[in-house]
Amino acid sequence: MNTRTTNQGKGVPALFTKAAPAGQGFKYVRLLGTLLEHLHEAGRERDRAGNRQLFYDQYATLVLLYFLNPVVSSLRGLQQLTTLAAVQRRWGVRRTALGSLSEAAQVFDATLLHAVMRALARRAWQRGSQGQHEAGALEELIAIDGSLLPALPRMVWAVWKDERQRAAKLHVAFAALRQIPVDARITAGTGAERAELRRMVEPGGFYVFDRGYRDYRLLVDLHALPCSFVARLQERAAYGVHHEQPLSAAARAAGVQQDCWIERLSTDHHQVRLPALWRVVRVGTDRAHADGTPVALVLVTNRLDLDADLIALAYRYRWSVELFFRWLKCVLGCRHLLSHSENGVQLQVYMALIASLLMSLWVDHAPTKRTYEMLCYYLSGWATTTEVIAHIDRLHLKAPPSNK
Repeated sequence: MNTRTTNQGKGVPALFTKAAPAGQGFKYVRLLGTLLEHLHEAGRERDRAGNRQLFYDQYATLVLLYFLNPVVSSLRGLQQLTTLAAVQRRWGVRRTALGSLSEAAQVFDATLLHAVMRALARRAWQRGSQGQHEAGALEELIAIDGSLLPALPRMVWAVWKDERQRAAKLHVAFAALRQIPVDARITAGTGAERAELRRMVEPGGFYVFDRGYRDYRLLVDLHALPCSFVARLQERAAYGVHHEQPLSAAARAAGVQQDCWIERLSTDHHQVRLPALWRVVRVGTDRAHADGTPVALVLVTNRLDLDADLIALAYRYRWSVELFFRWLKCVLGCRHLLSHSENGVQLQVYMALIASLLMSLWVDHAPTKRTYEMLCYYLSGWATTTEVIAHIDRLHLKAPPSNK
């Protein structure tokens, strides 16, 4: 493949141009090329000598290749990739020094990639088909949670427990049924989860989160935004019952033990008068405390219109974000950090999310490890365009792969 160049000297990978192979999914790779191309000039203000050879869009492309090639496992490995003629020709990058790759993590503003990630997320959200799930009422449910990314002790900004235990924290808003990340933030390990939740929620949204976000004032603020939520409380949480709701057969089958409308929430120090009637749904589990008493989920929500069994189901879908963290760390390899700076970690994580969104757009649902492997084979030259498209078509038809 040839690299398309302009009179400004831009190099855009041929896979990102209209000359790319036609077929299901490739248009989204070209879409990414359009989103990255406008970043080409970003960071040029620091190039006073005018001799920069590694540009923002090229650096982002290299990090994307890092995630789509398991053989590359370090920044030094990524640098070696830039020395290969086929990579230079196909992806529009030049031989790049290790120091230039390291400097790039400081020069290129990570928030610009956050905007690219959000644009892809909106495209993936629009492609999601509504009402086709048995729990169609939960179609727009978004799970919010955080996960730690281990950091080195010398990463001063990434404080967690003490000067020897440091970590970055990834905060994600994840569309539970659509199986796509819709927003993300990266902070130090001690980053306040409630503060990041406030930054990610939007008016009209429907959110589910665990008891780590427990803050009655936060819930009141979310209700006023307005948005709806399902949140877990402590088992011993106190609340003022307005009236009890009868349990349907479906609710009992889902393990619901209590469904009541409440008018206040209480703590050891004060009571919070609610702005409207909310609900508490108590759900039994098959787990037990150390003393043998069964564990119960105490869920509070401002959704009075949903059946109690759907409230219980909404909380169970919170686990989708945990599975996404596992995908991001274990399959895409986001556990290993290429940069030690906060901006560099953000660049890497946003590109990991972009890689995942591209695969989701391609296959119309959460990508599997097999799909990830097929894309790796393609980029390594082991699979043809036709074979990749055939793999995607089999997924769409939900047919077993051929033995041929």
